[in-house]
Amino acid sequence: MSKTVKNMLTRDYTKRLEGFSEALVISIRGMKATQPPKLRRQLSKNKIKITVVRNDLARKAFKGSALESLDSFLSGASALAYGGGSIVEVAREITGMLADYPGLELKGAILDGTLFKGDAGVKELSKYPTRPEAIGNVVTLLVSPGRKLAAQVKGPGSNIAGIIKAIEAKLEKGEAISKK
Repeated sequence: MSKTVKNMLTRDYTKRLEGFSEALVISIRGMKATQPPKLRRQLSKNKIKITVVRNDLARKAFKGSALESLDSFLSGASALAYGGGSIVEVAREITGMLADYPGLELKGAILDGTLFKGDAGVKELSKYPTRPEAIGNVVTLLVSPGRKLAAQVKGPGSNIAGIIKAIEAKLEKGEAISKK
């Protein structure tokens, strides 16, 4: 391959991955020839992209970026999966497809500078909450004590309100109220 073509590919990788700080490295080498296009179509529904890369050129493209740590996973046939809402969603989608695509190999991923190595690491990453889920959990934790406090304050007040309604109903009927 000529130097011009290599430079063009490196620029293409840099342009495609511009703005991405998280990615998943997979190998599609063990898949049947008809499976990668099906995999891409399924993933594209969730705005997840797969780019097959040349390892040396990808290393050059990653130099100085947040994806530079992925260098250790770039050996053999490699492809990058990225996009979607977050890398956690990408990991969930791809690990969910492992049964349908047994030739798919998970090499590793990066999330906020943390590397997840191999099959076990990517499966662990897929169990993490996404950003909206994590925000929801934090909001629930913050609101929960206030909700409990409001219920505690409201409880005795509603009991008193029930007693006053019962007294009012008896007085309207003309019944006597006994002191007990």
